[in-house]
Order: sequence, then structure tokens, then C-alpha cells
Amino acid sequence: MPVSQRDFRESLLDPTRAVPEGLQDPAGRPAGKRFDVYRNNVVASLSEALGTGFPVIRKLLGEERFRMLAISYTRAHPPRSPLMMHMGADLPAFLAGFEQLASYGYLPDVARLELAMRQSYHAADAAPLDPALFGQLPPEDLAESRLTLAPSLHLVESAWPIVQIWQFNMAGGPKPVPRAETALVTRPGFDPQIKSVGQADGAFLRAIMDRIPIGAAAERAANQSPDFDLVGLLGTLLADRAITQLSPPTDQGHTP
Repeated sequence: MPVSQRDFRESLLDPTRAVPEGLQDPAGRPAGKRFDVYRNNVVASLSEALGTGFPVIRKLLGEERFRMLAISYTRAHPPRSPLMMHMGADLPAFLAGFEQLASYGYLPDVARLELAMRQSYHAADAAPLDPALFGQLPPEDLAESRLTLAPSLHLVESAWPIVQIWQFNMAGGPKPVPRAETALVTRPGFDPQIKSVGQADGAFLRAIMDRIPIGAAAERAANQSPDFDLVGLLGTLLADRAITQLSPPTDQGHTP
């Protein structure tokens, strides 16, 4: 009887399972030892791929605990795509429910940040907005205009100092100080970059992503913090080539 793909996959990712019945080597003999070697190589390769995609998680846990995590993760979430850039898409959620690492409460959000960086790297290119277009609109029209952000822009909000944790482990930054952080990921050139922005900045960007006009988004941010600096944030986004379109109210039809 031919071995089903399901049995083969499940046995491949679980060393406690027996070799699928009927599986043979090229000489027609039972493929026990060959399958065990192949199984170990596959698990090692998937663990290495996960570590490449999440280097900070790997460094924080150390090789032994990371391998434990990688094996558990790949059993629960076998790769759905042959492209390694998609490896680990479910890791943040998996970490949030992984009891063995529950004391490391910051890990899911650090994983979200690393995943956001990879997604930013692989995002489609988009031509940045000409900053001069802002000066061509009267203030009342600008407040009712909407912004379109680059596909490479990602926002990760956390109760943990995730930007500091990333910088400490990857760029030799100072030791993290406990606090909430909002990470802004942009891609002004070939590689993504991370910066920490205020919670009000995050509120503004979330509103813009929800297609809320600039004025209303700024009000939402100001409710978070009266010190919200709209001009400063827009300058940062323009410098990072993270705004791709400015849509005046005349281009939007009826504004609800």
C-alpha cells in the first residue's frame, strides 16, 4: 500500500512516530535507518531556517532551548510554502501559548517585530510621495486628505521594550529599560530599519492605515498625548520614503 502524504509528513516531523509502513529504500528494503537520517536532517534544516528568520529569539533563548522551540513549532505548523521567507509566520502566536517559555513574556512581541522586518524586506516597491505635494493643498483640504503608506511599513506595538531588545542583541545597543514601545519598521533603501516611536505616533499611523483623514487621525493621536508632533512624524515618514500617496478630499468622493 502506498504511503499517504499525511502519514509521511507527520512521521517526518515527529521522531516518536514509527517509520510509515510500506516505506522502502531504492533497493526495495524497509527504509527505517534511511528515514531516521532523513528525518533528523529535515528537522535540523527547518530549525536552522527558523533561526535565520528569528535571530533575536534564537539569541535570547540559546541554542538548546531554541531547538526545543523549533521542533515543537515545526510539528504544530509544518511549512505551507517551499519559500523560506514564509517560515515562522505563526511563531508569534505559537510563542504566546507555549507554556515552557511563559516566563519570557516579551518573546511573542519580539517575534512579531522580527517577522515584520522580514515582511518589510520582501514587500513590493512603491514610489515615494513628493513632499512638495503637501504645500500645494490649503490647510482645510490637507486635514481631510488621506495618506497611503508604503507596503514595507509595519507597526508593532508592545508592552515590552522590543526595539531596545532588538538593538541590544543585534546592534550592540544599551541594556533595555523596562517600558512599553511602539516599533516603526520602514524600508528607505534596500534593508528595513527600526525606530521607536511614541504611542501617539502609533495611534496616528493606525488611524491612517484605517483610511482615516489626516486631521481626524491627528486628533486621535493628540488624545493619546498632547505633545504629539504631526509635522515631525510626517517628516520622518517622508525621509523614510514611507508615504506613497496623498489623496485630497476631491479625489475621494463622499467623505463619511
